[in-house]
Amino acid sequence: MKSQLRRITVGLTLGLATAANAIDISWDDDKSVKSAASTIAYGLVKYYTGNNTGDTPGNLPDPYYWWEAGGMFGTLIDYWWLTGDESYNEITSQAMLHQVGEDIDYVPRNQSLTEGNDDQGFWAMAAMSAAEHKYPDPPKDQPQWLALVQAVFNEYASRWDSKHCNGGLRWQIFTWNSGYDYKNSISNGCFFNIAARLARYTGNQTYADWAEKIWDWETEIGLISDKHEVFDGLHFTAGKCPTTNDSTQWSYNTGIFLYGAAAMYNLTESKSWKTRVDGMMDDIKNKFIKNDVIFEQFCEPTKQCDQDQQSFKGYLARWIAATTLVAPYTYETLSEILLSSAKKAATACSGSPASGFAGMTGTACGFSWLGGSFDGLVGVGPQMSALQVVMYTLVKQASAPVTNSTGGTSEGNPGGGKINDGSDDKKFAFADPTMADKAGAGILTCIILGSYVGGIIFMLN
Repeated sequence: MKSQLRRITVGLTLGLATAANAIDISWDDDKSVKSAASTIAYGLVKYYTGNNTGDTPGNLPDPYYWWEAGGMFGTLIDYWWLTGDESYNEITSQAMLHQVGEDIDYVPRNQSLTEGNDDQGFWAMAAMSAAEHKYPDPPKDQPQWLALVQAVFNEYASRWDSKHCNGGLRWQIFTWNSGYDYKNSISNGCFFNIAARLARYTGNQTYADWAEKIWDWETEIGLISDKHEVFDGLHFTAGKCPTTNDSTQWSYNTGIFLYGAAAMYNLTESKSWKTRVDGMMDDIKNKFIKNDVIFEQFCEPTKQCDQDQQSFKGYLARWIAATTLVAPYTYETLSEILLSSAKKAATACSGSPASGFAGMTGTACGFSWLGGSFDGLVGVGPQMSALQVVMYTLVKQASAPVTNSTGGTSEGNPGGGKINDGSDDKKFAFADPTMADKAGAGILTCIILGSYVGGIIFMLN
């Protein structure tokens, strides 16, 4: 036992000493890329507090919203898929199952005062990735990944609002939330993305029909232009639609529709879906690439990206990588974008801020990759985005997402979810974390230390 502890101590010391030199990657060596991803992932998970005693599994601390936690666990699922490192599987599975909510649909009461359709969608897309990449299935008595996605899909379909603007999802689920009068591309993009991926995974035409319907609505209402630009959303009143239109373009809006369109092309091999994929690729190159590097064009040049917006381009990297697998003809173009961006992101992961980062010294990832150096902005968004763009360069050795006919093991439930158009708001009005929430969080208090040891050992293998 003493010799084993001594080896772990030496490993930790070596890991810290190596980390002090920041992140150096040999891009033609998968082991080097995986080692770098492990270092960045450790810095990301150190922001997570949901496994601390008294906290709620699945939640990030203030100032991060619940949706970004869903984005983070989706990232960690893909991290396991691409690297084989199981260090964070336990906290990921715990979070993904703890947050399913009372109706097994990712509408937990502890988020009911603020949850919107897009928030729900980021957790559903994480579950979809789990099904597609054969992430370990939950125990049989727990909700299953595919069934969770189908439940969210069914609820989205029940909320489709034909009374205003001839269709579309509202941003918000519940009437009390600001934005209930707003229909935005990220909420409808979540619906489109999971519909397209469910169609591909299950072969069920209903999902494909909904994907077509959502795309058609986005284009008819003007949220996707004839140049395949994706605009943020529109406000409406009962008598007029739209009253105002927000034409801001965000990277994650384009990315979420790109991957959905690519999944539909994979399923149908139709020219129309290929045209849409090609058009969105062109828009990405025109709007979100500068000096061969992904950037957030609306706010990054002026250094005004907020906490949420600092995570957007990482999701674009995720969906670019996924697109190369389901539409392989895009690989040459999109892989070059990922690699050139990853090289700059890695050089930006060289910070040692006095506060705000608890990872390895010299490996805090800044937000902007354009300068090729640490810009001082740290947080879940910058760290997660850097992890994603670095690890997605490994997609070249990955297999395409599975389906239920090509090895998928996740069990579905096409009838899951519940009808919820916001009319049963009282059920959720004043929900607080339960004692079970607090007790459940305490079970894994030591996981971060264990993950640290596991991650260092993984890097040294």
